[in-house]
Amino acid sequence: MRNKRKLLNAAGELLRSDPHNASMPAIAEKAQLSVATAYRYFPTLEELHNAYLHSVLVNLRDYTLASNLHGKKLFENVVTRWVQLLETYGPAMVQVRSKEGFLTRLRSGDEVIRTVHDAWERPIREVLRELGVSEERFEFALLFYNSMFDPREINDILENSEEATEAIKTLVNAYYGALRGLGPET
Repeated sequence: MRNKRKLLNAAGELLRSDPHNASMPAIAEKAQLSVATAYRYFPTLEELHNAYLHSVLVNLRDYTLASNLHGKKLFENVVTRWVQLLETYGPAMVQVRSKEGFLTRLRSGDEVIRTVHDAWERPIREVLRELGVSEERFEFALLFYNSMFDPREINDILENSEEATEAIKTLVNAYYGALRGLGPET
């Protein structure tokens, strides 16, 4: 586990500071491990990237599950935590992208997207209830969340907006509007 953690930390550091040179040999060197050891834990660079992304999402999932808040307060609190995580890990996370669409990955049981689901299920379902939108629309609400709160877009706001907090509030309100647009269908 120690070697695996060292590789994940090294991957994160390189993806944040020098993403174009974050190869498996460079990550192994940063972790002070052999390339063979790195490949033993992660047979491909993509698997290492996904494990890194997953570790950040697990942090968010655990935060959500421990929260005693409800409804919009829960959602907005989890958004705040997400933004805090992205302030630290966002530059690395934008380097890790899948070629498959969100719903395809969700329905196939992709581990990373499953963790996104687990982190956001309660906050989104509670907002749907609060807004009077059928919970049967949850998958689309999760898809909207994924599109609107993508690490790349949040990073862009954090780097280019003098009023990032206000921009995030606007994004949250736009998300609520998108959910209202789903309608009360059953």
